[in-house]
Amino acid sequence: MSETIPHVLILGGGFGGLSAANEIRKNLSASQVRITVIDKRNWFMVGFAKLWIIKGTRNFENSTALLNGLEKKDIDFVNEEILQIDLKNKNITTSTNEFSYDFLIIAMGAVLAPQKIPGLTENGLNLYDYKQSEEIHEKIKNLKSGIIAISIMGMPYKCPPAPFEASLIIDSMLRETNTRESVQIHFYSPAPITLPAAGPEVSKKILDLISSEKIVFHDSCKIKTVEPNKLIFENSEADFDLLLAVPPHVAPDVIYESGLAEKNNFIPINRDCKTPHENVYAIGDVTSLKVTDKLAVPKAGVFAEGEGIAVAKNIISKIQSKEDSALFDGKGGCFIESGRDTASLIEVDMFSGPNPKTNLTESTAEHLEEKLQFEKDRLSKWL
Repeated sequence: MSETIPHVLILGGGFGGLSAANEIRKNLSASQVRITVIDKRNWFMVGFAKLWIIKGTRNFENSTALLNGLEKKDIDFVNEEILQIDLKNKNITTSTNEFSYDFLIIAMGAVLAPQKIPGLTENGLNLYDYKQSEEIHEKIKNLKSGIIAISIMGMPYKCPPAPFEASLIIDSMLRETNTRESVQIHFYSPAPITLPAAGPEVSKKILDLISSEKIVFHDSCKIKTVEPNKLIFENSEADFDLLLAVPPHVAPDVIYESGLAEKNNFIPINRDCKTPHENVYAIGDVTSLKVTDKLAVPKAGVFAEGEGIAVAKNIISKIQSKEDSALFDGKGGCFIESGRDTASLIEVDMFSGPNPKTNLTESTAEHLEEKLQFEKDRLSKWL
């Protein structure tokens, strides 16, 4: 293959990486651009499927698609860990290979860091770890009485509505086993309202939704440590029999080692998703895109997808020697399942004015259908 064909290297096969790869390939043939996606996982899953595994209506195998499905679109897939990002020499090192690039898209996502909270791994389960979803299912099914605590232990975290959805799904599971009356569900968040990114109005609706199922929301609970059957917050403590935690999120180590972000932070970007390095872009959960001084774009697949498409358009323009002017539009939506065979949709427009515009729809069976369709569409379209 001629060396003159530009090479787009994409680090990460999640929402951002897959949307970018597919958008570029849809517009440029294999003779115009080479595309390589690298990920240490060989599969892709829409994050909210984890909740269905917890519920017991799904298992891991039928919720994933293999990333080597990219090959049929002339997109190379490399199933290896990324060990080094050398921005100066435009070089990426993996476990067994080295890759050079003309364009680099960093879409490596956020890493769950339960080890940052003393006592968490010994005394609680990780709500966001797919490896623990089935164990969580069993624990809930076998709990006859006591207290379930759901605790958000760091901000920002992926898919902001998901823990609230989890509380509603768990409520429905307990109703099915006739144990809801003897099990309390308490929800602890470090934030003053349920969903800061969605604003006070939508937050109040979500509070009303979980309160209607007797799920007790505790705001401004900043975690310090976890002891056996006890959460220790900065200003209070709380008992539990089963702890489901959303641990702090960080960027992958290789991001800090390459100097792309400061320790414990994410890669700062603007709406063009460019980094200070030529032809190097960052998208999705590995980034922080400020909307206001206090607010950033939430970490959610739908936003990573939108950023991936914007970056793809700019790379296509550059390869075709045109003006690159696409910006991420900041529009997206997240579903919230009610646990009663319906779902509502949080519609978000992050850049509509001085503050984001958000709306929470009615909870309907149609929105639950849309949620299932959202997953189907992504899996079939990308892989």
